[in-house]
Amino acid sequence: MVTVLLLLLTLWIGFRLATSKFGRILTAVRDAENRLMFCGYDPRGFKLLVWTLSAVLCGLAGALYVPQVGIINPGEMSPTNSIEAAIWVALGGRGTLVGPVLGAGLVNGAKSYFTMAIPEYWQLFLGLIFIIVTLFLPRGVIGLLRKGDR
Repeated sequence: MVTVLLLLLTLWIGFRLATSKFGRILTAVRDAENRLMFCGYDPRGFKLLVWTLSAVLCGLAGALYVPQVGIINPGEMSPTNSIEAAIWVALGGRGTLVGPVLGAGLVNGAKSYFTMAIPEYWQLFLGLIFIIVTLFLPRGVIGLLRKGDR
């Protein structure tokens, strides 16, 4: 329950930040850093603040993860987990707040099914998802849904 509340709080904070002047400055840091410096802003401070905020959120996520699994071991920090997180973002939709949450739900749901049905092929399926998303859904599921709205 605490994890869900933290997720909702994080999404709310992210939405508030993204729709504020601060969010527009962060978009400028991403898209036109030289233009931002020309306007008198120092992008290093914004980058440091965002990096610090993400580190705080990662720390909270880790603090909530350990009680759920009971123990943490080095295998939890395998490259496969990082690749899965990148696939969550790609599948759900880059540049959105809800996309990675949707992608995580879809990938973890598929993982639960395929690790029971055909466990030896799960990682092959994960790679196939990534290839399909990269080729046919460059904006992820959220981009597909937004395209359908128009």
